[in-house]
Amino acid sequence: MKELAQGAGLENAVIVNTCAVTAEAVRKARQEIRRLRRENPDARVIVTGCAAQIEPETFAAMPEVDAVIGNTEKMQAGTWAALSGDFGTERVVVDDIMSVTETAGHLIDGFGRHRAYVQVQNGCDHRCTFCIIPFGRGNSRSVPAGVVVEQIKRLVDKGFNEVVLTGVDLTSWGADLPGEPPLGDLVLRILKLVPDLPRLRISSIDSIEADDRLMQAIATEPRLMPHLHLSLQHGDNLILKRMKRRHSREDAIAFCEDARRLRPEMTFGADIIAGFPTETEAHFDNSLKLVEDCDLSFLHVFPYSRRPGTPAARMPQVAGPAIKDRAARLRTAGEAALGRHLAAQIGRSHRILMESPLMGRTEQFTEVRFAQPRAEGAIVTATITGRDGEALTA
Repeated sequence: MKELAQGAGLENAVIVNTCAVTAEAVRKARQEIRRLRRENPDARVIVTGCAAQIEPETFAAMPEVDAVIGNTEKMQAGTWAALSGDFGTERVVVDDIMSVTETAGHLIDGFGRHRAYVQVQNGCDHRCTFCIIPFGRGNSRSVPAGVVVEQIKRLVDKGFNEVVLTGVDLTSWGADLPGEPPLGDLVLRILKLVPDLPRLRISSIDSIEADDRLMQAIATEPRLMPHLHLSLQHGDNLILKRMKRRHSREDAIAFCEDARRLRPEMTFGADIIAGFPTETEAHFDNSLKLVEDCDLSFLHVFPYSRRPGTPAARMPQVAGPAIKDRAARLRTAGEAALGRHLAAQIGRSHRILMESPLMGRTEQFTEVRFAQPRAEGAIVTATITGRDGEALTA
């Protein structure tokens, strides 16, 4: 967006890319817009992203906002060209995201000097009862493998040592492409056709959709990093059913056991929601137990956020204080799990990608801090000497 705006000659503008995953995210976006207007009274404030796509009228009604553009429009040069000049265009440019059938392979230069993110999939065909995101991103669509490979070659040529494949529903990659190739095909193809790429990482996946080729890559490809972030959401089968998830508690545990059997050093992070409608203490206890049953190392805890327009918003709600309490208990369990993982690394040797002169991450994505500076972007081998809060020291 920054490149497109600069290319159109759009000067003195503030672009706010909003999130809609929780009601709190939307509230914070509105708060941030008001702050940015106070600090930049003469700038043009342009709002885009998922919250703007889903509820454009909310942001258009804010006196601080000059223009609202949708998620498809924000990636089109013509949108930014129309916004430059005298600003005489429509104030709200948001089309039907469900009509979009392609995801462009945006040739980004990556972020920082160490790790690049490549979006290979966008949108989602599933309709989990708590989730508003498909209405912000549209239906699932994939970037063709050839486009992905060429982009990764370009990033490696620029000196990146790690590439992360990202998507809204990453394991659905390929379902809309000829032959319906699975995500594992893409991973194996990248590793074969870009031999100079040292590290390939996969972002959040739905474990129930992990295909045989992906499991093959986990077992046989050391350049595929041994860390997966799983969209688990809950540990109780009844709540999973009410969420309209496609896996059971047993499926999640079996996947983690299989992946770790294939790659013993594999670590897992997970998203878990606390306080979903109808959740009892017994239901919640199953989520707490899942942390140990799946041997999770990193937890991303979401207190349930009611999103109008979703089926879950019409279900019997859990009281706010109970949601807050359960989220806090889940975070405590997550801190204990991370502590166990960190303690197990002391004395071990790790290959670490330096994100800054004094901080890097292991292949398992664990943060490591150094007393002496290293070259940013380099992969260094070091022995872990201890821990410092939520990070290791070396």
